[in-house]
Amino acid sequence: MRAAEPHRLVHSGRRWYLVGWDIDREDWRTYRVDRLRLRTPNGPRFVPRDPPDEDVAAYTSRAIASSPYRYQGVFTVHASAGAVAGRIPPTMGAVEPIDERTCTLRCGAHTLDELAVWVALTGLRFEVHEPPELVDRIAVLADRLADAAAGAVRRAEDAATGGDGSNGGEVSRGR
Repeated sequence: MRAAEPHRLVHSGRRWYLVGWDIDREDWRTYRVDRLRLRTPNGPRFVPRDPPDEDVAAYTSRAIASSPYRYQGVFTVHASAGAVAGRIPPTMGAVEPIDERTCTLRCGAHTLDELAVWVALTGLRFEVHEPPELVDRIAVLADRLADAAAGAVRRAEDAATGGDGSNGGEVSRGR
């Protein structure tokens, strides 16, 4: 059982979260309300602390979008914060505007491949800032996808010419 000093309830995605000070870890945490049990009798009184961020809802979105994962990604996305937020639910990533045409996306995943593919599937141009090893992983995935595409093109060309890809469809005869 964890002891916390509650600060505020925040709704994000389809769930309610409690933002509170974790007494044992001496740090701010987010707790899913559906997983909490009241302490009976009530816990000790405490002096309210300053919140971890002025925007507690944004703090909660960042916490639930990346902290439970092994890898936390930080990206610059070449689209407005509004456009990105329209494609990414707050439980999947936290979006912060940089200017009118770019924003920062913070999200997490259990593997580098999940992180790379998930961000690529947004359909938006992006740059990777963290984690640094993600850049190499994206290059490996890009090579694998390019090889798969090249193989599909070769098979389509072979099918169109009626050949097996070895000599343009002609039968060679030894002399």
